[in-house]
Amino acid sequence: MTIDGFTTLFCACVVLLIGRYLNRLLPFLDRFHIPTPVSGGLLVAIVLCVLYYTFGYRFTFDSNLSNTFMLMFFASVGYSADFKKLAAGGKGLVLLIIACTGMVLVQDIVGVSLAKLLGLDGLYGLIAGSITLVGGHGTGGAWGQTFETTYGLSNATAAAFACATWGLISGGIVGGPVAQYLIKRNKLKELQGPNSINNDDDNEAYEDEQKLRPIRASSVTEGIICLAFAMFFGSWLHQLITNLNLSYWPNIPKFVYVLFMGIVLRTILKGAFKRELKEVTIDVLGNVSLSLFIAISLISIKIWELSALALPILVILVIQTVLVVLYSIYVTFNVMGRDYDAAVICAGQCGFSLGATPTAVANMQSVTGHFGHSHKAFLLIPLVGAFFIDFVNAIAITFFSTAIK
Repeated sequence: MTIDGFTTLFCACVVLLIGRYLNRLLPFLDRFHIPTPVSGGLLVAIVLCVLYYTFGYRFTFDSNLSNTFMLMFFASVGYSADFKKLAAGGKGLVLLIIACTGMVLVQDIVGVSLAKLLGLDGLYGLIAGSITLVGGHGTGGAWGQTFETTYGLSNATAAAFACATWGLISGGIVGGPVAQYLIKRNKLKELQGPNSINNDDDNEAYEDEQKLRPIRASSVTEGIICLAFAMFFGSWLHQLITNLNLSYWPNIPKFVYVLFMGIVLRTILKGAFKRELKEVTIDVLGNVSLSLFIAISLISIKIWELSALALPILVILVIQTVLVVLYSIYVTFNVMGRDYDAAVICAGQCGFSLGATPTAVANMQSVTGHFGHSHKAFLLIPLVGAFFIDFVNAIAITFFSTAIK
């Protein structure tokens, strides 16, 4: 059954309502900071899986709507940061890139090693590694097709989508508990001083989705115009580079170009036109887009594809999930300074190292909604998770796939 755009939007809204109800009804969901789109979307996905096995119904939701909300969210991320903010990332940005690069390499080494140990082609280990866990469905689908056509790896695309589905679910589940464990074990909230970045109420970006913010119709209109410009020019740039077919240029998803274009347009508006955006409006529009994107993504996943995977790949995925949790706690947390910001960053890393950058942001929103703001985390995670890590991942995948074959 194919669901049109209007019905897809309606279903996404129902998912958000269900998620809110579940988080209130089941205290452990709120206690472990599971985002409402994840809790609601996962329940609906399970129901759809039962319908598939019981009656054979298979629902296909409007992917264009989901992609639009995704691009709108990343456009808002771009407008929330300019080149001055990129420079402000400084040492923290470099350290996080190093930590996440290590995570990518560890995922691929472990994935390939386990695949060969379990009797699979090493390429399946890459699929159950950074290709899908860091790259998500888009990167997984692209590389799956490449493995099928270039190396004759059967069912690579189906396996990629199933692995990416696993990552999307697990990434939304483990991030909050990891941050809570670090915060409570190290008593980080109690250690925040008066000069902590988390006590700064200026420029809260999109990290506090519950904060009351005055907005006007004119500012909403202006915000939508700004997001539309970033989405249009980012998509145009992506298509231009794709058409050039540059052999040395990595396969970068469209949303990265949209995010970059948001940064560029924000800088142009401030520098050339002396125009300050209504960040409050951009933040609100970004939050709404994020919630709807995650809701649609989760009800669109096909859980039964996980059950169709061979047991060895499931074993790899479980070990990879545990690995990301341990790496975040014992490596990233220490590299990033063992403070409250580092704990929130770990929640974000769990999100994009297993699922996607929107999941990472949702994880951090859930954590900061309970413990306080972390402007540093909300500056660094989107930049690394949606920008730098794609370059690193493309290089790593190319290296490992070439080495295997």
